[in-house]
Amino acid sequence: MDSALAFIAAAAATAFSVELGASYRRRKRPHALAWTAAMGAYAAATWALFFGLTSGWSDLTFRTFYLLGAIVNIPLLAVGSVYLVVGERAGRRVLVGTLAFLAFGLWLTLSAPLIGNIDGVGIPAGSEVFDFTFDADGATLPGPRIPAAIAGGVASLVIIALAGYSAIRFWKSKRKLAIGNLLIVAGTFAPTLGGSLTAFGEAAALSVTLLLGAVLLWAGYRVASGARGSGTAVA
Repeated sequence: MDSALAFIAAAAATAFSVELGASYRRRKRPHALAWTAAMGAYAAATWALFFGLTSGWSDLTFRTFYLLGAIVNIPLLAVGSVYLVVGERAGRRVLVGTLAFLAFGLWLTLSAPLIGNIDGVGIPAGSEVFDFTFDADGATLPGPRIPAAIAGGVASLVIIALAGYSAIRFWKSKRKLAIGNLLIVAGTFAPTLGGSLTAFGEAAALSVTLLLGAVLLWAGYRVASGARGSGTAVA
């Protein structure tokens, strides 16, 4: 059941990223490109989850799942929101900082040793696989769980704040746009909740919330972009 849900979630996220890519090709706006990259990472992470559940976890599949799902996709969603709501100047600045953060997260995820067994049934929790810190040539470095916490906390807060602002701003004049933004907030929260439940042993919850998150994000995009006109993405 978990693998079937993961497959559906991956397919939905892939379709969403393709739609966003088509939107960017029609109207080359930076927020659409950032969202395309974010949903591409979301889809790739969910495909890694699917293969981990069906074929067993390997070093590669788990690191891919953790990097793209826990570290990469939410900050890129936040970059897209900043571009759209605040403007291109602020978006470029946030993008530079985000890319530096993601590069550091990539290095940590590839460098940190796996401390736990990933061969069991279900979805390994990050706390079972990565230490909070690790030693590299005598230096103590933060483990991947730290950038994952920053991505899940700070980046989610940015998305929620900007989408909430947009929803309030357009509630009277463009109700569908406001509803679409609220769906996006819910879609951002869903995988975060699933990841938290996984840490407490509720592995099945992650597949469900990844599917729910993909559906809510896609629905929010379609509702809000329909309110603004075809080819326009939303915060």
